[in-house]
Amino acid sequence: MSKKIAVLMGGRSLERDVSLRSGERVTAALAAKGYRVIPLDITEDLVETLRSERPDAVYIALHGKFGEDGTVQELLEFLGIPYTGPGVLASALAWDTAISKRLFARNGVSTPPWATLTADAFKQMGAATALDLLVKAVGDFPLAVKPAQQGSALGLARVETADELPEALLAALSFNDKALVEQWIGGRELAVSVLDGEDGIEVLPPVEIEAKSGLFDFSAMYTPGETEYYIPARVAEEVDAEVRRLARTVHELLGARDVSRVDMVLDEEGTPYVLECNTSPGMTETSLLPMAAEAVGLGFEDLVDRLVLCALARG
Repeated sequence: MSKKIAVLMGGRSLERDVSLRSGERVTAALAAKGYRVIPLDITEDLVETLRSERPDAVYIALHGKFGEDGTVQELLEFLGIPYTGPGVLASALAWDTAISKRLFARNGVSTPPWATLTADAFKQMGAATALDLLVKAVGDFPLAVKPAQQGSALGLARVETADELPEALLAALSFNDKALVEQWIGGRELAVSVLDGEDGIEVLPPVEIEAKSGLFDFSAMYTPGETEYYIPARVAEEVDAEVRRLARTVHELLGARDVSRVDMVLDEEGTPYVLECNTSPGMTETSLLPMAAEAVGLGFEDLVDRLVLCALARG
């Protein structure tokens, strides 16, 4: 009898709609591969349903809070159900960019200079009086301001002047209680996906991202026609090798497994800087992981099957 796979999607995060799109594609792909598939939204009945259905594995197609921060991973481990993607610790580390960047810096992985400011620091400690120190700590304008814990570039802003900082920080803190202020590195954006398999780690070709607006934010990610993608990226052979090496390093450093996507930017001299690592990459029609997989002949159904087989092997 074919294996039963539950696909978790939706949930209550700000990325619910994207997760539903990912989950629907994954569900169709698994059904085409002959699995018995149970698509499940995240509700208060989830645990009861999982205990009743007793799936052989869970495919996590959740994005955002609870799906990428280790919450659902910890629950599934408690229930004894194998699942796709990185485990609890790797998910939690990657989800909090302020923490993962410290890990990168400590281990020699280039990442843009940054500072972190929390809502409590503003409310309880008067951090607003020290915004003039940000340029000294991070670098001159422009700066990137974004939530430290959020996906799909939600809350991301490019800040050109000191007058724009307070509004950008307030916007970032409306998504999460921790804001990251980072030196804006001008250059080309790259996404480098990493897969685990029977033959070890495979780093897929870098995808170069060129948003027509100049800012690869939520709208640019998910609105067809708003962004151009180049696979493989238009970079020299030695740069391609270096960004792949960095992606593998980040994957291993965080203790990721099965899959990850490492987002980078190349400065004008061709030096790569790691921005963050995504442990539950999107699987929509415009998502970067499926694009990279397709470039090496790994179709969507086979990609999804490969991830499920990784989970089943841990069952």
